Amino acid sequence: MFLGIDFGTSGVKALLVDGAQAPIGSATVPLSVQRPAPGHSEQDPEAWWQAMLDAVDTLRRDHPKPLSAVDGIGLSGQMHGAVLLDRAGTVLRPAILWNDVRSAAECRTLEATCPDLRRITGNIAMPGFTAPKLLWVKQHEPAIFARVAMVLLPKAYIRYRLTGALIEEMSDASGTLWLDVGARDWSDAALAATHLSRAAMPALVEGNAQAGTLVPALAARWGMTRPPVLAGGAGDNAAGAVGLGAIRPGDAFVSLGTSGVVFVTTDRFRPWPQAAVHAFCHAVPHTWHQMGVTLSAASSLSWWSGVTGRSEADLLAELGTPATPSGALFLPYLSGERTPHNDATVRGAFAGLAHETDRPRLTQAVLEGVAFSLRDCLDALADSGTSITEATVIGGGSRSRVWVTLIAAALGIPLHRISGGEHGGAFGAARLARMAVTGEAPDSVCRPPAREETIGPDPALAEAYAGRLAQYRALTGAIRGSMR
Repeated sequence: MFLGIDFGTSGVKALLVDGAQAPIGSATVPLSVQRPAPGHSEQDPEAWWQAMLDAVDTLRRDHPKPLSAVDGIGLSGQMHGAVLLDRAGTVLRPAILWNDVRSAAECRTLEATCPDLRRITGNIAMPGFTAPKLLWVKQHEPAIFARVAMVLLPKAYIRYRLTGALIEEMSDASGTLWLDVGARDWSDAALAATHLSRAAMPALVEGNAQAGTLVPALAARWGMTRPPVLAGGAGDNAAGAVGLGAIRPGDAFVSLGTSGVVFVTTDRFRPWPQAAVHAFCHAVPHTWHQMGVTLSAASSLSWWSGVTGRSEADLLAELGTPATPSGALFLPYLSGERTPHNDATVRGAFAGLAHETDRPRLTQAVLEGVAFSLRDCLDALADSGTSITEATVIGGGSRSRVWVTLIAAALGIPLHRISGGEHGGAFGAARLARMAVTGEAPDSVCRPPAREETIGPDPALAEAYAGRLAQYRALTGAIRGSMR
């Protein structure tokens, strides 16, 4: 038996998987995000820990026998978050999250201080990444920065609590701006640009390698016959790729989680920072991937649900299946944007409102705005030389067939819906745990799942969206210009 634990922004999910790779049981515990100032996004690492304990305790209650037989644990989760520890291992402040945009000025400082940063890391400096956050802390909270002895990403902090080991893996480390992504090693030059050294970094392993053993007290708490091995694990999107079997060059998926991602596996390091494309290590050896990222995907629908006071399910139900574009346009830049704009200051907007604009039309506009932002990601990847002709769709938003239909039309490619797509990160983490325990090759473990259906682009809607996409991009330019 294997246990995958996924630390998302909105919740922690624990998933039990048996030797045949069949999910046995799962438990999810919600999390909240604190926003102490505009553009700030934080969580208390202790909240992750308690949520994780609650989730696994639930599995202990509901599935005691399978949990007792767990041989390996894999971790996945939100990337980029900065957990700052002192020499005693005490957390110094709330973790600054991936969708926090306070460090835009520090990004400019970082690139000026380290002119080779894009070449080394393969990525443009963005406020979401970890390194600029440390410059912000140094500038605005110098007393805290002076006490920093170790910087961990969210799942590495949980690993530390689970095992006592300070270890990170390549895919998550790629999102710090401290990793030489081509060499799969920390960069001394990038660290020096943030007044840090390797002494403040955890050891590096591959995602399918062993990375510590569960402390005996927790193994006893969960009734495990022996302390399981922990795998290196993966950042959320790389873990999702492992869960989908997307480990071969050209394998692609679209993720509709809190953020939105267009992901493609590559056989080598292929940076394209000029369009804010991410080039990261994959969670399996000798493999990399590219991503286009939009910061507010399913979270845009969640925001609209809160504004309207209607559940997301009700909003989608009253929408039906649109045959034509909404008369309104929505820009989903609620937390700024990454690909292709790298703009922390841009914000969302509704446009094209009229007397006949009602709630269903605005709901459709929200879904279409996210679809157009994903098209921006697809086109940025195409500009880098990476062509995607089909993709699997995962994440909570993939449960909406209507939304997937609109995205397929906007992207102009077929999208494959799969059973259990919402398990992505936790299932991928469980697969990495299996490989860490058994030593099996990724190709033998990471098989693609069965497809429930393939949704191709509706020709009429795709043609109509071509014109709307041009308007969307013109509106984006106008909004960005006005905010500057």
